[in-house]
Amino acid sequence: MKRTGHLAMIAHDMGLIFEFLGIVSLLPFIVLAIFGEWNLIGPMATAPITFLILGYLISHIPHEDLEPSSTMTLAAITLSWLAIAFIGALPFMYGLHMSFVDSVFEAMSGWTGTGFTMIASLDTTPKTLIFWRSFTHWIGGIGIIAFSISLRRKTRVSLFRMYKAEGRSDELLSANASTSRRMWMIYLVLTFTFTGLLMLADIPLWDALNLVMAAIATGGFTPHTGGIGYYNNPLLELLLIPVMITGALPFKFFLVMYHGKIRDMLRDRTVRALLFLALVGSLLVSLDLYLFLSIPLEEAFRQGTFTAISGLCTCGFQNSDLHIWATIPLALVAMMMFIGGAMGSASGGVKMNRVMLAYEGVRWWFRRFFVSGRVLVPLRFGGRTISREVSDLAISKNMLVIVIYVLTIFAATVLTLHLYITSFRMEEVIFELVSALSNAGLSVGLIGAASPITIKWIFIALMWLGRLEIVPVIIITMGLFKELENDSRSMNPPDKDFLNR
Repeated sequence: MKRTGHLAMIAHDMGLIFEFLGIVSLLPFIVLAIFGEWNLIGPMATAPITFLILGYLISHIPHEDLEPSSTMTLAAITLSWLAIAFIGALPFMYGLHMSFVDSVFEAMSGWTGTGFTMIASLDTTPKTLIFWRSFTHWIGGIGIIAFSISLRRKTRVSLFRMYKAEGRSDELLSANASTSRRMWMIYLVLTFTFTGLLMLADIPLWDALNLVMAAIATGGFTPHTGGIGYYNNPLLELLLIPVMITGALPFKFFLVMYHGKIRDMLRDRTVRALLFLALVGSLLVSLDLYLFLSIPLEEAFRQGTFTAISGLCTCGFQNSDLHIWATIPLALVAMMMFIGGAMGSASGGVKMNRVMLAYEGVRWWFRRFFVSGRVLVPLRFGGRTISREVSDLAISKNMLVIVIYVLTIFAATVLTLHLYITSFRMEEVIFELVSALSNAGLSVGLIGAASPITIKWIFIALMWLGRLEIVPVIIITMGLFKELENDSRSMNPPDKDFLNR
């Protein structure tokens, strides 16, 4: 009964979130009216109607105001992201007559801020569906739960647990929802400001808005088939760099800016490390393109800088054909995608904070090897001294997440190579899988509409796992097996005489 009560409590909150998604999913109808694409009224109505009906049904399940267990919360969020992807696929299925798998792929890529696409010709795709793609990026970037919390006057513990289970850190939210509402407004202001900025590159308002909605959410959808290369505009690429970096910075960064504490913002170690890696990575990738591909220095710098920063910010924008790149620059970009942006941002990857803590943890472990066991060697991180017990636990959990990411990529690589005989090189296959798990969207061309269905499902799973940071999925899987094991034991109780022997 207790478990049922927890499930009812979470179902109620998830129902309200689905209702919220149903309301905001009506926004593309403004685009539909502007461009007069009246034939899309039915296809576009499928998503909001489904969200609203499903939300109404599960939000009216009888419940008590309980604090749900962490396992139940993880299970609800994990399965809800699948439901959101399936519902978000409906406009593609009925508006473009895409297959079920391709539609789910497109929706999952949109909500998770990845940027892979199954649409062969974006230039002939209706504007309403182009906006729907960008809109899923924009909403998914800041977090569906975060947006939902911002609409409430009072937020229960259950919603905060759901926010954490969504793969976000606690850094954005305070004890009430006002901080989240303020963050929502900052996100909106940044979107419109950057849209105006991109228009300085002499591109239309429509293109600028769609590019910004994708870039600030560290997604990779563009309104044209040629991607960023369609524009062949160095100024546009230069202006997109600060937008992508903005999406990779922690949201609290802009909250600090809002309060005028710019010095505190610049002292943040994570922000400085992210900017440093962006600079060094850009220089190394550009130099490798110049040395190994004999690309003119100016063009190598243009391609290398843009792609490296796009990779680090896990944004799927690219201004070159990565299929012709040499192994070394491709490997560098893959490493940057694997690291990703900061915790509490819209970016994917294992996160810069974890890499920094792993580095400090390894240094701390080695320092302890060279002193007596009686000597206490403190760990200092983020300007604070952390006790040994807390340090061991934090570093172990941190290293576990990184190892799980690596093992997931290894397993996905082995599975893909067994299921898909392709002419792509091994490093290209790994690059594409890292891009999917990190929700980056940079591509060498391995995944596309012509790819086998099994490979598409592998990529859908990787994008889903990456958005939830894998661990919640593992926890509910282990919990499921534990429940099955417990049920099996209850059905077949052990022999009491045997236990007494």
